[in-house]
Amino acid sequence: MGFNEKSHAFIAAKFYVYLTEAFGERGRKAFIHATQYYAGQRGRRMAQKAIRDGQDLCFETYLQYGEWVSTPEISGSDEAHIIETKQVSPDYIVHIHRCPWHIKFEEMGLIEAGHEYCNHLDNAICRGFNPYIIFEVPQTIHKSDCCIHKILDVSFKEAPYSSKKMEYVKDFEYHCAHSYWAYNEVTGAIFEGKGEEVNVKVLKDFAEAYGQEMADKIAGYKHTNFNVINY
Repeated sequence: MGFNEKSHAFIAAKFYVYLTEAFGERGRKAFIHATQYYAGQRGRRMAQKAIRDGQDLCFETYLQYGEWVSTPEISGSDEAHIIETKQVSPDYIVHIHRCPWHIKFEEMGLIEAGHEYCNHLDNAICRGFNPYIIFEVPQTIHKSDCCIHKILDVSFKEAPYSSKKMEYVKDFEYHCAHSYWAYNEVTGAIFEGKGEEVNVKVLKDFAEAYGQEMADKIAGYKHTNFNVINY
């Protein structure tokens, strides 16, 4: 098994566990903040690429400049996303009925972690891309029958065509490394030495679950600047 959506979810889930165990409510707030920090970095990279290409920072561009596509092992399985467009105007509303991140959080018995992650992730990516686009998440699949994503006042005539610019898509090795180092940075900054202990535990658990070679690849991104595009 290589890097994919579920190994990506594993990292966030483990940070939630150790942060809340060690620091209680402060740990939960740190997890939310780190999720938003991670997501904002992704959104800002997307915006930088779009600006370089002369594109408007509208929601159609946001969809085209997303940095990931489903991995083959997930897209061809019964864990693949099931997404339904419910409305295109004045607000664009989609329901997500199945998601590999939800499946992984559920397998780990960490529904609360999944809810906090998904409640704050996508809207924070969008804010990083363009804070004037209003992206709401009224509910998540972890505590309801589906996730709802609602983008206000876009007034599409039809569902937007969201073909990704594949030259900008990152593999899940990069995404897993980015996730780990974003949570690592925030955890260490807030909780200092005790936070660094959490960081070590998460990477150790990742090595036990997915192998030392994959953990070493994540460690190799330590000095990567995830705030800006690097190509």
